[in-house]
Amino acid sequence: MPENPGGELLCASAELEERGRAFVWDVLMYRQRARAFALRFEGRVVAYINRCAHVPTELDWQPGEFFDQDRRWILCSIHGATYEPADGRCVGGPCGRGRLVAVTTEERDGRVYWYPSRDIQPVPFDAAPAESFP
Repeated sequence: MPENPGGELLCASAELEERGRAFVWDVLMYRQRARAFALRFEGRVVAYINRCAHVPTELDWQPGEFFDQDRRWILCSIHGATYEPADGRCVGGPCGRGRLVAVTTEERDGRVYWYPSRDIQPVPFDAAPAESFP
């Protein structure tokens, strides 16, 4: 976990049920708008950029729904690439040895925070709405 007690507030811990619907939010990755998602798996919060390692397309088959039918794997809705929720590595399908891009999170005091990195930053308040981004 990061030593910086800051971080960007994401959601209340209670909003992330075990193997349930993910919390989805916008970030800037390499200065381009992208979506990220956080979910609870085996009691801890994990977060990734919502982009398949096989083809750069969003994974969820419905907004916030990333798990397969058995709620065991993260599944790409387009090509069936399958990822281990705990670490984002590809475990089946066309993603080969790829993995999802992780976003660092921390859960404390009933809230979930995410931590920007050199490549992944918050969307500025004055940025154009998501609809105007490609």
